[in-house]
Amino acid sequence: MKNRSSRAAKAREFSPAERDKIFFRDAGQCIFCRQNYHMEDATWLGKEILSIMHYIPRSKNGLGIAENGALGCQYHHEMMDNGNKGRRDEMLQIFREYLKGKYQGWNEERLIYDKWR
Repeated sequence: MKNRSSRAAKAREFSPAERDKIFFRDAGQCIFCRQNYHMEDATWLGKEILSIMHYIPRSKNGLGIAENGALGCQYHHEMMDNGNKGRRDEMLQIFREYLKGKYQGWNEERLIYDKWR
């Protein structure tokens, strides 16, 4: 039996090409580590494991496109996703400004999956 993902699910995932774009754009570094953002509890391993973070989360139909993603280390990705240190809003503002600085005319509405678009 074939694994059939929905069109929406596929649109929310970063393709290998989009991952490459993000990795290259971010120079292989966490956007928060580059700013030395709250590193007091970071471990070596937490800073070494990198992944792509969604600005608009998949759960809110955020697309898997470079304009909606950035490279983050495990430490900062968990800090932002869990919000357990009360820094989520501040981190999202930093994330937003970073993306706006990379893409002229960047617009949050274009980052959300719309089956009619």
